[in-house]
Amino acid sequence: MYCQDERGHPTKLTRTKFSSCRGVSFELNPSPGGPFPLGAAAPPPLPPPDAPSAGRWVWLPLSFSRGSSRIFPSAPESHAVARSRSRASSHFCDLDEEDTDDDESVVDDGADEEMAVVTAAVAVDEVPIKRPGASASAKPASSGRSRLSVILLDQGLFTVYKRLFVLCVALNAAGLALAATGLFPYARRRAAVFAMGNILALTLCRSEAVLRVVFWLAVALLGRPLVPVLVKTGVTAILQSLGGVHSGCGVSSLAWLAYALAQALERRDVTPREVVGVAAAILGLLVLSCMAAFPLVRHLHHNVFERTHRFAGWGALALLWAFVVLSAGYDPATRSYAHLTSIALVKSQELWLAAAITFFTFLPWLTVRRVPVTVTAPSTHASIITFHGGVKAGLLGRISRSPLSEWHAFGIISDGGDTHAMLAGAVGDFTRGLVSDPPSHLWVRSVHFAGLPYLLEMYRSATMVATGSGICVFLSFLMQPGPAELSLVWVAKGIEANYGEEIKAAVSGSERLRGRVIVHDTAAMGRPNVAAMAVGAARRWGAEVVVVTSNPEGSRDVVSACKKAGIPAFGPIWDS
Repeated sequence: MYCQDERGHPTKLTRTKFSSCRGVSFELNPSPGGPFPLGAAAPPPLPPPDAPSAGRWVWLPLSFSRGSSRIFPSAPESHAVARSRSRASSHFCDLDEEDTDDDESVVDDGADEEMAVVTAAVAVDEVPIKRPGASASAKPASSGRSRLSVILLDQGLFTVYKRLFVLCVALNAAGLALAATGLFPYARRRAAVFAMGNILALTLCRSEAVLRVVFWLAVALLGRPLVPVLVKTGVTAILQSLGGVHSGCGVSSLAWLAYALAQALERRDVTPREVVGVAAAILGLLVLSCMAAFPLVRHLHHNVFERTHRFAGWGALALLWAFVVLSAGYDPATRSYAHLTSIALVKSQELWLAAAITFFTFLPWLTVRRVPVTVTAPSTHASIITFHGGVKAGLLGRISRSPLSEWHAFGIISDGGDTHAMLAGAVGDFTRGLVSDPPSHLWVRSVHFAGLPYLLEMYRSATMVATGSGICVFLSFLMQPGPAELSLVWVAKGIEANYGEEIKAAVSGSERLRGRVIVHDTAAMGRPNVAAMAVGAARRWGAEVVVVTSNPEGSRDVVSACKKAGIPAFGPIWDS
């Protein structure tokens, strides 16, 4: 196929190959026989290296074309677009590394000009083309590596998350060392207070209501033109990596509680056995909770992690109240609980810390509701769940069939009107069940939480990059007005067939993007270099930051490429 460049000269187009990915909240446990396979037809013959090429083929709505470019047919054999049928894949986000596909393919006659527009948004020299007959060694090095190693190791040894973790542990270690040597008498006497202080800190870092306020303040205070981009990106990195504070305070609370228990055992003559027993039980439950959160366990047995983390934490919290009451009411002189009065409890620091921990722990559960939903499935690959009520752009929500068992987070799609929706790629048992057995009601948390996309409004301009159903976290920005100048790069397979007319219309009809959009349908155009597309789009539209929602490998590649190009970029991280 040929197009005209800005000077009216015909230019031959080239194609690359890609496999669609999911990016909302990717599931780490591979699912054999996942329903979103990504076979690709063999690429068509490429033009000679010296052939003129001013642009590349992408999938864009006709209304977004602001120039004079148009499509016209060339030789019959050059304007056929090959489509491939789906095939089993182990993960919604997995890249198809095979060079050929033996499945029967369907040929498109290229007549759909409504969604076929030529653009020079990403120059050919910025997007490496995979040549026919390329050696198998040219495949990405990460193709044989586990997803966990990509998440934990490829993000670097000095990430903000790890720095925050080390900082929390180091500060607590210093305080613990001073207490043990007698240089910090208060900490030596009240080690349990420091343990509870760490538990309160880690609870606040996971409180969706608290984080919603913190993210709102960040956008309100820093979303001004006078604030340097360096400050904005620094705050974004910290807010995204608060999981490091959560983990660091969790480990530190174990150390302080172990120290308090050791002191109690040294003073067995004045410490009641009940207090020692309760403290030991709390320590055991917290150790169990931390072990369940270990990355390998969390990766291989996520449901075990979620339930153990929740119920062990609740058990420890109940025992914490017993510890507070027993400690405040015990009189060493009489070896009785004669001091167990309301005044003694009110004066206890541990009481107020326990009250704060309890409040912020159960605050999200006070908003749990069972609500009616409408589930539609444009294909067997994804479902759209519709709820009542509009939602602000950038927020995410949690849904569940069994609220005490497991919760699943998804991006929210809303135009701010009377309804909002979630797009769920069918990759796990829960999401596949939404397609095969759509529910009439689901459990939800009424307070939606802010995620990384919420901070887009803090910048003057930003480029959003999504693969597969990762687009859903950005769709609300396309529907609602805002101060930031946004642009979009979306790579997915079979957009209309797999995601439906509504999603396609939301992207193609966005007034906010004003043509700053690249949509690449891999079923028709093959596999592109998403990282190069992101860099090219950010440069073209002058983005201050790039935010990507993809699988671990895809997010890593986009973030790395943008940073090498001097463009701040953020994507999903482990325990973000």
